[in-house]
Amino acid sequence: MWGNMGPHRLYLIMVAAAFLVMAAVKTVSAVEAVVTDARVGTYAQATRVVLEYSKPLTFTVFTLGNPSRVVVDMPEVGWRLPPRPLPKRTGLFDKMRYGLYKAGQSRIVLDVTEPVRIGKAFVIKPDDGHGHRFVLDLVRTTVSAFLKRLKGPALSVTAGGNAPAQPRAAALTVPQQSAVQPQPAALQSPAFRLAPRKPAIRPHAKKKVVVIDPGHGGIDPGAIGHSGTYEKHITLVVSRELKRQLEATGQYRVLLTRRRDFFIRLRDRVQFAREADAELFISIHADTIKNRSISGSSVYTLSENASDKMAAELAEKENKADLIAGIDLTHETPVIANILISLRQRDSMNQSARFAALLIKHLKRRTMVLRNTHRMAGFAVLKAPDVPSVLIETGFLSNKTDEQRLRSRAYRNKMATAIVEAIDAYFLQVEEATRR
Repeated sequence: MWGNMGPHRLYLIMVAAAFLVMAAVKTVSAVEAVVTDARVGTYAQATRVVLEYSKPLTFTVFTLGNPSRVVVDMPEVGWRLPPRPLPKRTGLFDKMRYGLYKAGQSRIVLDVTEPVRIGKAFVIKPDDGHGHRFVLDLVRTTVSAFLKRLKGPALSVTAGGNAPAQPRAAALTVPQQSAVQPQPAALQSPAFRLAPRKPAIRPHAKKKVVVIDPGHGGIDPGAIGHSGTYEKHITLVVSRELKRQLEATGQYRVLLTRRRDFFIRLRDRVQFAREADAELFISIHADTIKNRSISGSSVYTLSENASDKMAAELAEKENKADLIAGIDLTHETPVIANILISLRQRDSMNQSARFAALLIKHLKRRTMVLRNTHRMAGFAVLKAPDVPSVLIETGFLSNKTDEQRLRSRAYRNKMATAIVEAIDAYFLQVEEATRR
């Protein structure tokens, strides 16, 4: 193609392409706002939360119960907060989390110490060296009034102050030129469905389909390590390396439930694997624990009963990921908790246990593992009724040595290699069993 062009014409095309790329980058950056500060203090009878940001935004605010939370949604933004700890318990405010909730939408979740109502919510234009500011006043209220408010509409706040209330389900207006990759359809699924999977028509019919699930993400950071390492970052880099090594074999089609730092509901991770017609689902995590001397990786499979207290506590913590991200779980159906009665589920659990045994065998050869490496508990993310599923705890971020290992590319590569070896061995066993 290029051989038919003269050097002068080719140069002009390359220059034009460079200008187009620069223009695209400029257009994208022009619509992106950056949050530069978050402050909390008391004001009269209210607890005041102030966000400072670089460009005009629209905010949607609503409350959630059990436990009491205030959720602030906005178009996708960047975060450039000062190098100091996040605000701590002040007045009615307990703590906050922030991050990308889904493509095109960022979220802040404020945990509060008791039921609150929104006293004021308004924005201030830049002045006196400050950028745009969003001001939210939280006021103490009664339990009955708080519960009543939960059923009401969300509050939309724009540059003009408090706009008319919008329905809770109303979507935010997001700039069209957004540096965002669209989520797979399965990640946008409004409900977890247990309908039989349709046979998938795949361009790589001979390749085994493996879904890798980097735990946590976006507004849900997961565990935070001894020196500040975020679990969500570790799980993503481990998953990317595992994907790279698996695809290098030429035997697998590998999908990630998330490709970058955004939040995904637990049930959507499960549904993604089912709709991809996955033959294996691997969820990658890293834990913290009070006893900082405990270290090593471990493998979890699904069970109605936890294998030990630590497994039970870990499952309980992981199953709260949706709650941490500011999702209303009061109207969720109990279908995920009830699918264990399925015979197909039990077959998948048996396959999961076989794969777990192979994983442990290969992880022991290349990495440090926890004593009693195979553990069981009721992880929501492992409850696909027809996909063999395991959860790998790559180590303990609360342990200084484990944290250093997981921050090491060489160690993560060794771990990924061990997992690839186990996957190869698992599918070899499956093929041999099929021939009998």
